[in-house]
Amino acid sequence: MRQRLAQVVSAGGATVAYATVGAGRPLVYVMGWLTHLRLSWELPAERALYEALAQGCRLVRYDRAGTGLSAPVARPPSLESELEQLAAVAATLDEPFDLMGTSMGAPVAAAHPGTVRRLVLYGGWVRGGDLSPPAVRDHVLGLVEAHWGLGSDVLTDIFAPDADRPTRAELARYQRACSTAATARALLALSYELDVGDRLAQVRAPTLVVHRTGDRAAPVAQAEALAAGIGDARLVLLPGRSHLPYAGDRDELVRVVRRFLGLPVPRRRTDGLTARQHEVADLVSQGCTNREIATRLGINERSAEGHVERIRLRLGFRSRAQIAAWYSARGMR
Repeated sequence: MRQRLAQVVSAGGATVAYATVGAGRPLVYVMGWLTHLRLSWELPAERALYEALAQGCRLVRYDRAGTGLSAPVARPPSLESELEQLAAVAATLDEPFDLMGTSMGAPVAAAHPGTVRRLVLYGGWVRGGDLSPPAVRDHVLGLVEAHWGLGSDVLTDIFAPDADRPTRAELARYQRACSTAATARALLALSYELDVGDRLAQVRAPTLVVHRTGDRAAPVAQAEALAAGIGDARLVLLPGRSHLPYAGDRDELVRVVRRFLGLPVPRRRTDGLTARQHEVADLVSQGCTNREIATRLGINERSAEGHVERIRLRLGFRSRAQIAAWYSARGMR
C-alpha cells in the first residue's frame, strides 16, 4: 500500500497534514499524543496496523497541529482546536465515514459533534485528570519539558512495556522527531485536562470501546466509564499491557475493530506469517543479515528489516535469534 499526503486548513487557521491509504468506505483515524505521518509509515509495527485496518476501506489519518508534517500554531492546544482539525479533515470526504480514536484521540473522537456511521474508541478516557495522581502528572510534564530525551524514554516504557529494548529506543526517537519538547509538553498537558463526560450522552452512533486490561497509561476503569456514558456502547477488554495499539497483540485488536465496522475479518493463521515472511524467517535461520536477505529476495534492505520486525512482533519474540531457533525447531529447513 502507498499513502497519499495532502493538507487542509481548519476553521481556526491550523494547516493540517493528512494521509489516505486504501480504497472504499472512509475510516477517519484520530491518532494519539505525538504523530508523524511519514515516519510512522516507516515503522514496521505501526505501518502493519494501518495496512491491516485499510484492507477494504479508505483509512484517513492526520497529524495534529505542531506535530509531524502539520505546521505549528501560536494558539495553545485545546479540545476546541482538536475538534476543528478533525472537522477539517472530515470535510474532505464526500460520504459517510466511520471514526476511530486512539489514546488522546479517543476522547476527541467521542466529542466530535458530527454524524458518523460507527465509532471506535481505543485506549481512551473520560477525564484526563483521573489518569494518574497530580504529583505524577507534574513530574512527567516537568521531565518532558526539561529533559525531552529522558522524558520520551520514560513515556515509551509506559506506552509499550511489551516491546523489547531496541524497539522502545526506536519509539522514543520517533516521539522526539514528532515535535519539540514544548509542543510535546503542551499536548501531554491537554491530555490530562480533557474531560468529555458531559458530551458522551450526545453520541448517537453505534460505539465500540476497546481497551487492554493492563494498560499502564490509561486505567481500564476509564474505558468502563466511556462505555457506561455512551448509550448501548459495546465494551471489549483485551489482554495486554501496551497502550500503543500497534504494540502487543495487534492482530486481535484489528479483528475486533474490523468485525465491529462490518469489514472482512482476516483468518487466524497457525503461526501468523505470510508466505514471504516464511521466506524471510528461513533466511534469518541461516544467519543472513537484512542486507543479505534483501539481495537474496530482490527487495530493498528497509523492506527486509520490516519483514523481520513483523515476524518478531507476530510471534511475540524479542530477537532474531528466537526467530531462527523457532524456524529451525519446527523442521522447516
